Amino acid sequence: MPGESLTIEHLIAPLIGGLVEYPPWRAFLDVLRAEVAGDYASLVFRPLPLGTPEARVIHLYSGAPSPAPVSRLYREDLYLRDPMPYHEMVEGRTYRLDQLLHFGEPAHDAYLTQLLVPSGMNHMRMIRFAAREGTSGWITVTRRNGEFDAEVDRLLEAMAPYMRAALGSFVALERERMTATVTQEAVRRMSFGWLTLDGEGRVLDADAHGSRMLDAGNRIARGRDGKLTAHDTALRRQLLAAVRELAVDPQAPPQAIVLAREPWLDLLMLPSGQRTGTTQAAPAIVCYLHADNWSSTDCCNQLAQLFDLTPSEARLALALSRGMSIAEAAGQVGLTVESARTYSKRIYAKTGARSHADLVRFIHRSVLVIA
Repeated sequence: MPGESLTIEHLIAPLIGGLVEYPPWRAFLDVLRAEVAGDYASLVFRPLPLGTPEARVIHLYSGAPSPAPVSRLYREDLYLRDPMPYHEMVEGRTYRLDQLLHFGEPAHDAYLTQLLVPSGMNHMRMIRFAAREGTSGWITVTRRNGEFDAEVDRLLEAMAPYMRAALGSFVALERERMTATVTQEAVRRMSFGWLTLDGEGRVLDADAHGSRMLDAGNRIARGRDGKLTAHDTALRRQLLAAVRELAVDPQAPPQAIVLAREPWLDLLMLPSGQRTGTTQAAPAIVCYLHADNWSSTDCCNQLAQLFDLTPSEARLALALSRGMSIAEAAGQVGLTVESARTYSKRIYAKTGARSHADLVRFIHRSVLVIA
């Protein structure tokens, strides 16, 4: 603070906490700006080498931003002629404004008079820090009046090792977030969801699809005791039996349960591979839910289009793809077993399947699973 010795003690906690804030590091920048008595503090990642152009610069700040006309001028013109030597800066060293701009050169003077001065950035300190992955970040603090003293330089340079570590963690978290987002969308489009249970069958966690199924309570639900249950007596017994077996034997084979046939909904329960916890209780059982995106009629129409099947053939193909035997599928679609066998031969010929397993694979690897 002004008149006091500057230390990094007040900055470490918000720096660590900022990794999971949104937007990240807002509190850290507020504390930094107050610590150095600045009018403005920013944290910028610029530019990332790949990705869409609009996503290349990540700009986080505390304090008053540039006036709207000045910001617009920068976005539309000045950023193309930005003379700041960002990547030439020695990593971990602070720079004054007169070390970043060459006064007297037209491009540098224009940047100063058209952007920095109108934004109140008459005095500046900037430092670059880099993570091992190659990503760089820049911290900038500015004032309208009064030059920063050497103590601010020392503070920023003392922060550099912590900023490197924080940036490395942030890059890793962002990579995991992106992977999780892409994976989540793929799973969503295939109409899969999941639940995790403890050894007593209590629901520990669920994704959005699993939560919706529990909240709806049509086939499965969360009981008052927190355990996975069902309104249907036979289905409830199946769930309880599966929990008893899977919870005690990590090597127990997965158990598949049909929850509904129209629209189709099934459940695969298996022992969790993670029996020891991290920051949360480890699940004993993982449950995967799968539902058709459409009704059987919709699926049959798409199957008919995809493989040139007749309506009757499409209904039989759908039943077979759901794991039914010929006899079970025949009863499901209203055919005799002999008629079903005749239809199945036509289905195999049209789809190119040579077996029941081929047919299941062809259908469930087609675009229908993400339609």
